[in-house]
Amino acid sequence: MAKTQKGWRVDDEIAELATARAKDRGMSVGDYIAALVREDVDGLRQRGLDAARRFLDEHQAVFDEVEDADRRSGAHAA
Repeated sequence: MAKTQKGWRVDDEIAELATARAKDRGMSVGDYIAALVREDVDGLRQRGLDAARRFLDEHQAVFDEVEDADRRSGAHAA
């Protein structure tokens, strides 16, 4: 995968923490930041899936009623 160099401004404390944590994990700071971004994005996806599951758990009966009514009337989805 191609890499792009970026310049970000962060507080000295954050830069030191990132450098130390990356070193602890045996990673470059760039790889550490990439891992954090990936974890954040994957977490966002998981939160979306969890929200969809909660929605369906709460409202599944409504969908079931509509499907049952459609079956009784002979209607079907396109």
